[in-house]
Amino acid sequence: MTTTPIKSALSLSLLATALFSVASLAADDIQNQYFDALSAHCGKAFEGVVTAGSSADDGFSGKKLVMHVRECSDTELKVPFHVGDDHSRTWVITKTETGLRLKHDHRHKDGTEDKVTMYGGDTADSGTVTQQSFPVDAESIANFKQNGLDQSVTNVWHMYIEPNTFTYRLTREERNFRVDFDLTKPVALPPTPWGHK
Repeated sequence: MTTTPIKSALSLSLLATALFSVASLAADDIQNQYFDALSAHCGKAFEGVVTAGSSADDGFSGKKLVMHVRECSDTELKVPFHVGDDHSRTWVITKTETGLRLKHDHRHKDGTEDKVTMYGGDTADSGTVTQQSFPVDAESIANFKQNGLDQSVTNVWHMYIEPNTFTYRLTREERNFRVDFDLTKPVALPPTPWGHK
């Protein structure tokens, strides 16, 4: 039995579509596993230490650093990052149709939004079950430029979730900031982050 060129092309097309679907499914599964690993710590808080940084990160020196996996749903996690008595920062990790999104919700003490807020980006690939990276998105670049933060327009944020450690990291040219949190030792829950209930 001979196969016509048309049937061969159709078979290749169907095979390519099937392989693409499997790859997409695998990417979703990888990111779901990552999301679930972080979500498993919901309701707990952990202390961290700066393990990489520069003079630009002096605001974190000598202050107690605590992350709190505070609000969890099937599609979104809200993780306040407390720096001493500064309760202005919350990381928001959301599932999207194409992957995961990280945004930084910054508030003032009275709960109002900072002029530089909800910046971040979407994953560009499936990452791994322990690591996801979030290159800066266009909306954030516009916000940074509007507020004189041109140095931030190439930001890439990374979050690692290992069995014993959670890591938040920011990289760009001449900047590598990293905080590692010890997941083996939950700490007392911090105050409610500014602007949240």
